[in-house]
Amino acid sequence: MRKVAILVAAVMLVGGALWLYRQSAVTRSTTTTSAAIATTTTTTIAAPPNSCASAGDTGSSSTTSTLKSDCVPWKAQDTWSGALPSIYTASFDPIPTQPAITAYAAWIRTSSTDLALYPGYEGPGPSALARGPEMVPPSAYPRLLATFNSGFYEKDGSAGFYANQTLYFPMVRGEATVVRYTNGTVDVLAWTGGPRPGPTLVMARQNLALLVNDSVAAPTASDNALWGVTLHGLPAVWRTALGVDANGNLIYVAASDVTAQSLAAILVDLHVVRAMQLDINPEWPIFVTYAGAGAKDPSLDVPNPNQISRRFLYPSTKDFFAVFETERPGEAQPW
Repeated sequence: MRKVAILVAAVMLVGGALWLYRQSAVTRSTTTTSAAIATTTTTTIAAPPNSCASAGDTGSSSTTSTLKSDCVPWKAQDTWSGALPSIYTASFDPIPTQPAITAYAAWIRTSSTDLALYPGYEGPGPSALARGPEMVPPSAYPRLLATFNSGFYEKDGSAGFYANQTLYFPMVRGEATVVRYTNGTVDVLAWTGGPRPGPTLVMARQNLALLVNDSVAAPTASDNALWGVTLHGLPAVWRTALGVDANGNLIYVAASDVTAQSLAAILVDLHVVRAMQLDINPEWPIFVTYAGAGAKDPSLDVPNPNQISRRFLYPSTKDFFAVFETERPGEAQPW
């Protein structure tokens, strides 16, 4: 009987250990933003959630397919990386009554990537500070997943710019800001701090006010005059934006012939919680992905005839964002 009791106890001990391991594995899959300004929770998910809503139906919560009635699926772009894909893209007609308008979206998994910000040789504006490589550093090509446009020139609206521990332009309270923290998380928020970022920030770029907040278009989205000077004064032009979803992942959008209000509606349909407008007008929208490590075979996922796929592999006029596979959370960006 004593041997039986010992055997039973051993089985119970092993079973308990297995249960604890499984619970810890579940816990490890979710990380929470702990920095003072951050407001999102970063949760690891298999793929971006889908939506079938049109831009005229901003109250939709459908997650059964993708972006309109015929539901175009998201496509993983970095299947070559050998890990769970981090970049997904999709293109769709956001306004059923205007089929000539096309929108392009990219979903970026923040738990497995580093978002980096680089000044160009002109943008965001004049500075006596060292501007860095003004392009993707060749040493970082093996980890490069995507590149995309940033925001306005400083002369078109004061906005903070902080990269590589260098404050090129002071932060402006209340402005929409994309930030990356030392714990590896990323957010888009309205800036509540002072002119200099605190020690928990690795990167920050501002542009105008929030276009979407709490999953709702900003009340000012209907006033195009507040969202930048457009080519020939047209209300509907190329516009781009960057937002964050409820899982802490980023969503980039570029769309042709849209107003600020239409762009906000597209972002809401894509389940964005908060978003900021980036650059506008035909010359600037660009989102590039790569067919393999080493910046192999870049392709324009926003087919803008004013851009080329190798744009950020040589010195760039304007500042831009790059997405790299992460090596450790909160690491310094390649420079």
